[in-house]
Amino acid sequence: MTDGSRRRRGEARREALVLAAAELFWTRGFEASSLADIARASGVPLGNVYYYFKTKAELAGAVADLFVQQTESLIEEVRAETPEPRERLRLLVARLQAAQQGRLQHGCPISRAVRDFRPEMPDQAARAAESFSLLTGFLATELGRAGLRPAIALSRARAAIADWQGSIALAYALGAAPVLAECFKRMERMLGIAGG
Repeated sequence: MTDGSRRRRGEARREALVLAAAELFWTRGFEASSLADIARASGVPLGNVYYYFKTKAELAGAVADLFVQQTESLIEEVRAETPEPRERLRLLVARLQAAQQGRLQHGCPISRAVRDFRPEMPDQAARAAESFSLLTGFLATELGRAGLRPAIALSRARAAIADWQGSIALAYALGAAPVLAECFKRMERMLGIAGG
């Protein structure tokens, strides 16, 4: 096996561990997910896990990084599709809406990570929470580009993200999909993109 293929195999194993951990932390919770569970779900032998992550806290940090990377990618995809601010807002809301099914079943993976990580791993919790800051900043920037004053744009962006997160929590608690559907309609009105 060449160094390049060994490196690619190592990267694939590390990625598999992070993806499995993210899924298990979301669906079971951080405390209920053991390294053995994560190894089994990833297909990586348990003894090899320690080569990539010495502790479950290190793995939590990698999961938090994954959430930030996914959020950055989402924002970049939306930016690449159009320069028009209202269309960017519309595209972001559509993408959030497309991901709602899993959130109905398990809540928000990012907010769960923040909550589970915060007591013992505040740095990992803060890193995961950066995803919400990125989304809020993107919304505020595009609202500003659409003509709102900066303070109003930021306030409206925070309100949209808070409504979305609260609606995920309520929809999950009640098992009620309409709660999220109503939230996306409110977001469209709040962001000035309803009916487009």
